[in-house]
Amino acid sequence: MLRLTARTRTTRIALAVVSASALALTAAACGGGGSDDGDKKSSAPTTASSASGGGDALQLPDLHGQKLEVAAVWTGPEQKNFQKVLDEFDKRTGAKTTFVPTGDSQSTFLGTKIQGGAPPDVAFLAQNGVLHQFADKGWLKPLGPEAQAQLSKNFSTGWQQLGAWKGKQYGVYAKVSNKSMIWYNTAAFSNAGATEPKTWADFLKTAETVFESGTPPVSVGGADGWTLTDWFENIYLSQAGPAKYDQLAAHKIKWTDPSVKDALTTLGQLFGNKDLLAGGPKGALGTDFPKSVVQTFTGNPPAAAMVYEADFVSAFISANTKAKVGTDAKEFPFPAVGTGKAPVVSGGDVGVALKDGPGAQALLTFIASTDAAKIWAQGGGYLSPNKSLDLAAYPDDVQRNIAKSLIAAGDDFRFDMSDQAPAAFGGTKGEGEWKDLQDFLVKPSDVAGAQAKLEADAAKAYGS
Repeated sequence: MLRLTARTRTTRIALAVVSASALALTAAACGGGGSDDGDKKSSAPTTASSASGGGDALQLPDLHGQKLEVAAVWTGPEQKNFQKVLDEFDKRTGAKTTFVPTGDSQSTFLGTKIQGGAPPDVAFLAQNGVLHQFADKGWLKPLGPEAQAQLSKNFSTGWQQLGAWKGKQYGVYAKVSNKSMIWYNTAAFSNAGATEPKTWADFLKTAETVFESGTPPVSVGGADGWTLTDWFENIYLSQAGPAKYDQLAAHKIKWTDPSVKDALTTLGQLFGNKDLLAGGPKGALGTDFPKSVVQTFTGNPPAAAMVYEADFVSAFISANTKAKVGTDAKEFPFPAVGTGKAPVVSGGDVGVALKDGPGAQALLTFIASTDAAKIWAQGGGYLSPNKSLDLAAYPDDVQRNIAKSLIAAGDDFRFDMSDQAPAAFGGTKGEGEWKDLQDFLVKPSDVAGAQAKLEADAAKAYGS
């Protein structure tokens, strides 16, 4: 399935409409520009023009004098694009919103704020498992009727269910990602005479062809451990299949299972060949996600010809390089491994309320609307599961096609595995799966050692 996932960070060509059945398996507006009635101070709702979904106007309350804090993992161009959404919300309601970056150790950051009595009003959680944990602790506020109405109107049942837990609707999956994509420098491919591969075996051959042309083939952002979990999950889903994927995601089978050995061995075919990685394994470990993208699309020749990650790569390309998405930078689906199907792994950021009050609920209502989705989509590097959004809102054909696949796709996807895990295992910098796969990147020959460490950390985090 697809995830940001830094993350959202955690997006794939066949990205998925999440279904309730898939959730059970994996986890257990047209125009904006509504005017702000600046002189109104009453609590009566103001009407924002251009409704989301069905044509009736989106109504938001007057929030003059109210300050809202909004937290998410996004930085750089992702944060700048989201800020445009917040600016429009402020314009329509009179609220004053402040964005707070959480960093990758999101659950730790937010947990400390909540326990200290100063939570943000709204947070965008990059991991589905964190939503479950926070809900169980009583830290989340259920969606109000207005936000629920927008959610029901604009999102499929599956995406609604993904933001729910134990019968209560807590969240809005407003920003999602297709994590089964590999982006490539078209000039580097042309120079090497390389073509888009469809299988893992062909991918390795393509990488060899690019290397022989004088350009390092693959850029890996190993300094950010979440990118390595995404590599593993795509290989595992394709090679082991969805049933095994669901079992491993729920820790119903151990990380010492032979299927994990097979996937790590396959990943080691890339990580263990220093010729195929820009800078070799140690160089990859010292490269963060932004650098992994930028170095693929700058320089002549570039530092690498290919980089793996989600649809949000396009925003980093556009913001930090002169390459044009769709011309200088293109993408192909993550290749199928062995006899398996090409994987479709997804991820996403779910907006939740951490405080009671009209401000947080109004922001989630806006986030669930097509008005907000349109503003967000126009900035690029963004994918929405909002089925009412006109695809024309996306800035180029590459993103338009990815979004079309998202809305049209069925259930042949799985949600990001690490994002379903307890944060101590799947979402904490320098710990758990992130750290274990970084160690594997440096020493990919030690498959058994990696499995043993992954299982020990998983058992501790899952309590089993």
